[in-house]
Amino acid sequence: MNSVSPSAVQYIVGGGAHEDRPSAQSRRHNGHGSAPDGLQEGSGEPDEVDRLKAKFMSAWNNVKYGWTIKSKTTFNKTSPLILLGQSYLFNSEDEVDRFRQAFVSCVWLTYRREFPQLEGSSLTTDCGWGCMLRSGQMLLAQGLLQHLMPPDWRWADCHPLTDVDFEVLKPRSPSRPAGMSLPSFSSSWTSPISQRDPSSGSSEDHRRTPARCPAASHEPQLEALHQKVVSWFGDHPSAPFGVHQLVELGKESGKRAGDWYGPSVVAHMLRKAVARTTEFHNLAVYVAQDCTVYKGDVMKLCESPLTQELSESWKSVIILVPVRLGGESLNPSYIECVKNILKLKCCIGIIGGKPKHSLFFIGFQDEQLLYLDPHYCQPVVDVTQGNFSLESFHCNSPRKMNFSRMDPSCTIGFYAQTKRDFESLCSAVSEALSSSKEKYPIFTFVEGRGQNYGLEGQSGGSMDGPANIFSCNRMSRNNKRGSTDEFVLL
Repeated sequence: MNSVSPSAVQYIVGGGAHEDRPSAQSRRHNGHGSAPDGLQEGSGEPDEVDRLKAKFMSAWNNVKYGWTIKSKTTFNKTSPLILLGQSYLFNSEDEVDRFRQAFVSCVWLTYRREFPQLEGSSLTTDCGWGCMLRSGQMLLAQGLLQHLMPPDWRWADCHPLTDVDFEVLKPRSPSRPAGMSLPSFSSSWTSPISQRDPSSGSSEDHRRTPARCPAASHEPQLEALHQKVVSWFGDHPSAPFGVHQLVELGKESGKRAGDWYGPSVVAHMLRKAVARTTEFHNLAVYVAQDCTVYKGDVMKLCESPLTQELSESWKSVIILVPVRLGGESLNPSYIECVKNILKLKCCIGIIGGKPKHSLFFIGFQDEQLLYLDPHYCQPVVDVTQGNFSLESFHCNSPRKMNFSRMDPSCTIGFYAQTKRDFESLCSAVSEALSSSKEKYPIFTFVEGRGQNYGLEGQSGGSMDGPANIFSCNRMSRNNKRGSTDEFVLL
């Protein structure tokens, strides 16, 4: 059993980094020549050179990741698409619209620029280094929507889809590349709205009235709650799940603004952020240990009284499972297993990506993953203002990528509202895991409690201690592990 060191995960494996990583020099440089690191990392106000650099980086980033000149995403009319446990077959316009409502209603969190300076640095943007934090935010946001909103909730102001085609695609054959379209209908369904910047804020083309979702409820209370959830992820020091707060939590494990964050570290940061917030007390986050979800640990975490005044004995829970699905690339044997997990309604997505940058996976069609991309750099939105615009927090340009490009390092998320839901989750996920062609599953559910549970109170494991992530066959352990992102190959 061969362990993968942090350096291998970040550099050799490539995708373990998931980031378009700036060099240490570039990310620490604050525009004042070759000053020592202590000065470069100081908290002085960013000058005009810094602002110009940030704007240039933002513009280049948007070109690099295809947000300036966008290509269309093609969907197969004859194959079902899975999105967060729901199936869609694009054989009618009504079905396309049902997918549109569900996709656009997902919270989309991306790079931002010109936000308040991060403490201990001169950074006012996370462009180039914060995509894993944004992917983690999107996973948590999806969990909160499931926790707080009705199951059939849809954003009432969702826009039509852009940059998409719906065609008949035949299965792959040796003589024809995968994805070649063979249209059988006279035309493809395309969006009635012109292509536009996803952040759409002020230009004339963006001022048209959004299409109302027929099935969406425009109840003021739900829309206010929707806006409140988004505000928790705002780029402001007071936002409980914003970049400022996550960077502060990262300092507890030796990270700082501008550093690389792996999917496992981000999982623990989200756990701590939820544990420390005062916004709600009926939700907990559990992070799996050793490729294992210990049911006893989850039960103890969730059965604790909510408050001293209330006797209710169950908290809803978000379960995060850091895994590694291969060595330098994804083991194809796990693809069917990942598909079956994404089919489950209890799955709230996967934070991972492809080599050198992170993505948030929320579904699939055929051999392609559906994802939300955090790499679009947008101006900051002041979420402290009442009725701030929600448009830049929702994406109407779905994107796909082949499973073969998926980086093996990722964190899978699940949500269970009640104790019965948790029991059903254990059963459904275990069945999905059994579909793997490999001898050992991606991870397992076991009775009892893990060794490290309780070291930080209600934690589910230490963020700063050893990773304790190893192959699920448990034939041996590597005692030299020292990082929460140091995985052992499955």
